[in-house]
Amino acid sequence: MSFLEPIAVSSIAKEAFHKLTQAIVSGEFKPGERLSEAELARRFGISRGPIREALGRLEGKLVIRTPRLGVSVIDLSTEKLVELFAVREALEGMAARLAAERITAPEIEELNALLEQHGGNKDVASDSGYYQEGQDDDFHFRIVRSARNEQLELMLLEELYFKLKLYRYRISSTPGRAQKALEEHREIVKAIASHNPDNAEAAMRRHIRNAITAAASQMERGEKERNRSQK
Repeated sequence: MSFLEPIAVSSIAKEAFHKLTQAIVSGEFKPGERLSEAELARRFGISRGPIREALGRLEGKLVIRTPRLGVSVIDLSTEKLVELFAVREALEGMAARLAAERITAPEIEELNALLEQHGGNKDVASDSGYYQEGQDDDFHFRIVRSARNEQLELMLLEELYFKLKLYRYRISSTPGRAQKALEEHREIVKAIASHNPDNAEAAMRRHIRNAITAAASQMERGEKERNRSQK
C-alpha cells in the first residue's frame, strides 16, 4: 500500500504532514533520499505550500535540510542510533518506574486490552511485523502517559520518538522480533500492574536493549548488502 495518494481539500497541511510521515516511516523514501517539493505536490495532487509546511514540521525529526542540496530523509549511522536508544532506554525505564507508582486500574485494563488487540493483528500473529501506527495504538505512548510527567512526555513523544519512528518500523519487521516484542510488552505490563517500580524499569530497559540489538544487527546487514552491490 502506498501512502502517496491524492489528499482531500480539507485539512490539507495536516493531512500532507501525516501522509508524508507515514511514507517516510514505511520506507517509501529511503534514508538519505532527497525530497522534492514539486514532485511531492504532484504525487499528492496539491500545491507546494502545504508540502513546504509539512517538511518544515518534519525538519530535525525525520528530514534534514542541507544548504544548496535541499531536504532529505534522515540517515542515522549505527553509532548514532545506538546513542539514541541509550537515551530512550533511560527515559522509558523512568517512565515505566513512574507508571508502576501512578497507573490506575482502568489504565492497566486498557493496556492488557491493547496487547490482546496487538496479538490478534495478522502481522504480529505471523511474526512478520509489529508496527503501532497511531499514538493511541502505541504501547510505549500509553506507558509514558501513565507516568504523568509532563517533561518526560515532551522529551519522548515530541522529540525522541520522531527520530526513532523510521527505525522502530524496521525493527518491528525483523524476523522473529514481533512475537518476542509482544511477550516483552506483556512482561512490562505485569511488572507495572504489580506496582513494583524496580521490576517495571528493569523490564522496560531489557525490552529497549533487545530492540537496539535487533536494530544494530539489521543495519549492519543492510550496510553489507549495499557494499556488495557497489562492488
